[in-house]
Amino acid sequence: MDNFFGAPLKAAVESGKVPMAQLDDHVRRILYAYFASGIMDDPPHKSVVDVQSGFDVARRIEEQSAVLLRNQSQLPLDSSKLRSAAVIGMHADTGMISGGGSAQVDPMGAQSGRPWRSQVWFPTSPLEAIRAKAPSTHLSFCSGENIAEAVAQAKQAEVALVFVWQWEAEDGDLPNLSLPGNQDELIAAVAAANPHTIVVLETGSAIKMPWLSKTGAVLEAWYGGSKGADAIANILFGAVNPSGKLPMTFPMSENDLPRTTIAQPPKPVVNGVLSFKVDYNIEGAAVGYKWFESQKKPVLFSFGFGLSYTTFKYSSLTVSADGSTAAFTLQNTGNRRGAEVAQVYAMLPSSSGEPWKRLVGWKKIELDPNQTIELKVRLEPLALSVWDESAHKFIQPSGSYRIVVGGSSADTPLSGTFTVQ
Repeated sequence: MDNFFGAPLKAAVESGKVPMAQLDDHVRRILYAYFASGIMDDPPHKSVVDVQSGFDVARRIEEQSAVLLRNQSQLPLDSSKLRSAAVIGMHADTGMISGGGSAQVDPMGAQSGRPWRSQVWFPTSPLEAIRAKAPSTHLSFCSGENIAEAVAQAKQAEVALVFVWQWEAEDGDLPNLSLPGNQDELIAAVAAANPHTIVVLETGSAIKMPWLSKTGAVLEAWYGGSKGADAIANILFGAVNPSGKLPMTFPMSENDLPRTTIAQPPKPVVNGVLSFKVDYNIEGAAVGYKWFESQKKPVLFSFGFGLSYTTFKYSSLTVSADGSTAAFTLQNTGNRRGAEVAQVYAMLPSSSGEPWKRLVGWKKIELDPNQTIELKVRLEPLALSVWDESAHKFIQPSGSYRIVVGGSSADTPLSGTFTVQ
């Protein structure tokens, strides 16, 4: 960042190119955050790092972040009844992959200062975590590099647990949405050999799943962190009810994306820094899930999607006359305690030029079986606004606004309206 905020910024301020008032404003914003967060009144003190507490936090974050994408009555597993299981996947006996670049954290006890684009595997073993949850279950393991060996083990087990991965970092694009190596072939072969195949994905973004319909369950674990294996085992065996929701759309194919090829940037032009213009002249404001909705393209999994071991029912939506709140009823209709992320979307008047819904609010709530709760979600005016280029400000277009509520962008059973004059 010295290329921007080091000597060049100092020179720009001294020459008057950047006004001192602008620099003062940036400093004021930093200091505001310090005071607002209490750092100035209660500054941090050096102390011994509580490693175990950090592990506990990492585990809880992963337990709430993992997304159950598919479950054909396969999960949760019952350790008292499960006699055998095959654990398959490279490093599934010893670790889980970390994201690269800014997402990379050096594992406990490892040498720091690794190259920022190196692959890091946290020493958190899915095999051992599963063994701890099911000590009486006979477990076998193979890396999956030999597909025939993996198939043979899957045939001998009641359940096959396949751990697959895709390493990612900034400053690099994936060539496509397929898993690297022979992992797609591995899953397809194992699933053909054992219909009770559970796939655990260690990825940073969407992937294609040509084998999806043959599997018993699919869990998106993302990059699970230093206690990822324990968190995944807790979900697989029902100690934790999954509640994560997708922060992106999983498309059916790369051909459904607004851009089907990777843009090639020019060579570095300023102090070794890439500087080039990116035009959103294809999708415009229809970024992400809005693109697929605007193009009426079917998707593999929609934005906001995520299954649970229980079920939820939405009812009785009321939208305030000024559009500031959406109130509705949420009920846990299953037999397990679980959390739901209730999502509120808005469809703006036709004059906005945006014929798709946008996420404008949400609330996560945990409910006991058969428990019902009344939820109220505040809708900020800015979330319901568009940018007026002539006025140089955000405005709320006049007309009728449709508010829909549900468990994902594609599942919104409740609908209501309000009007802006």
